[in-house]
Amino acid sequence: MFNRNRCLRNIAAIASISLVTGCSLFSDGGDSDQGPIVVGTTSAPSTLDPAASWDGSWELFRNVYQTLLSYPDGATTPQPDAAKECAFTDTTNRTYRCELRDGLQFSDGGRLDAEAVKHSVDRILKIKAPTGPAGLLGSLDRVETRGEREVVFHLKTADATFPFVLATPALSIVDPDDYPADKLREDDGRIDGSGPYTLESYTENDKAELVRNDTYKGTAERQNDAVTIRYFQDSAAMVQALRDKSIDVTYRGLAADDIVELQSKDADEDLQLVEGTGTDISYLVFNPSDPWAGKAAVRKAIAQIVDRPAIAHKIYKDTVDPLYSMVPTGLTGHTTGFFDSFGDPDTDKARKLLTDAGIDEPVPLEFWYTTDRYGSETAVMFKELKRQLDASGLFEITLKSRPWKTYVEGYQSGEYPVFGRGWFPDFPDPDNFVAPFVGKDNALGTPYPAPEITGVLLPRSRRESDRGRVVRDFEQAQEILVDDVRLLPLWQGRQYVAASEEISGGAQALDPSTIMMMWELHRKTSW
Repeated sequence: MFNRNRCLRNIAAIASISLVTGCSLFSDGGDSDQGPIVVGTTSAPSTLDPAASWDGSWELFRNVYQTLLSYPDGATTPQPDAAKECAFTDTTNRTYRCELRDGLQFSDGGRLDAEAVKHSVDRILKIKAPTGPAGLLGSLDRVETRGEREVVFHLKTADATFPFVLATPALSIVDPDDYPADKLREDDGRIDGSGPYTLESYTENDKAELVRNDTYKGTAERQNDAVTIRYFQDSAAMVQALRDKSIDVTYRGLAADDIVELQSKDADEDLQLVEGTGTDISYLVFNPSDPWAGKAAVRKAIAQIVDRPAIAHKIYKDTVDPLYSMVPTGLTGHTTGFFDSFGDPDTDKARKLLTDAGIDEPVPLEFWYTTDRYGSETAVMFKELKRQLDASGLFEITLKSRPWKTYVEGYQSGEYPVFGRGWFPDFPDPDNFVAPFVGKDNALGTPYPAPEITGVLLPRSRRESDRGRVVRDFEQAQEILVDDVRLLPLWQGRQYVAASEEISGGAQALDPSTIMMMWELHRKTSW
């Protein structure tokens, strides 16, 4: 029998979804030893090298690499993993020390010591891959080793969020013998990590086969011996595979139509769907170098016309929520700034913004989106954006698209006037919804100086270890983002996991960044 939200509860917003003890998907139980748990997703890795990834590849990395810190047992603040202990050693949040566990090693037998940690961090900054996570390490000055097990991170400025950075899969620890210091690893299909699993085999855009790593030393308590991740091109095929029992769990990429069908279907299907609060967001980026998108009046007119509730209802069937702030609901610093400034969609107000700026003809703009990253609704959403803006008579929108790998190259080189992006948080803090998007070398390839944010508000907030005391800093940052309209938030997602009724797991199957920890899944042995 299909059960929707049979036992669902919301937890703190910084933990995007709660996989709750008590439902079959989230109950305690033993592994019935019926082969690997098979998990379906539409988010395939773009790379297997952590130095080149600031994207959904982290889903795989979390399970095969290890980080100094992670989120064990439902923790919402980073706790030691490869490290035995970590802490700031000064009162200014500028020196962070970690002591490694004893006897750590990589899955290929290599030794994991302090030099390996330093190598892993240094190569990110040295290689500085266009799609890599170097932007997360902006506050880092240098890494020091003291003996075989002690690592000290010296920061340029105070940064209370640095432990969160160390807990991201971006800071996965790699074997210096296999991962060059000055270039990316070239032997595709292999990973040498120290995480809960080893990567037994990998076929790009098809599947990754994970097996238990017997040399692993960390906090993960594995409830299964093997997991296979299958990568799908679309939600429909993934859901059909779930119904055909060729996969056990779906995660990331469920389309709105499929979610609605699973919610409403009352058939004799042994499936379950669990819904939780998410912190992933969708937004538009305006390129300041474009002759039209670079005009504040054009950006504000678009903000005045875009109808978020229509997008959430018509395109996403109310499986997402309208978003009026780059910081999502539930996190410190969230506001409704775009609604407060622009209110409901209003063509007359938009027209006045343009005419006051001397723009009397329809504005021609290209809107770009990726075809294979943020779900099958993306193309439909952009058609709706075009419809809304064209219907105003103030814009003439041309839609263009590319697959993710070439799409990234395009926005990094400043090719697109306006383009769509999605954001899954690196860590559950408002800093991560502001800092990556501002500054000269941000994650978007479109320089956004924002000197008050980068020079005053972020540095001040990072001196504060109590993250509940940074509310005003991020409210002020949001006011600046609204006034500039360089970024236009559209919607905030919810999290959905569909699975067969026989699958169980722990209450912490998703970490606070909504990355699935595969080791929590197992088959029920009894009811």
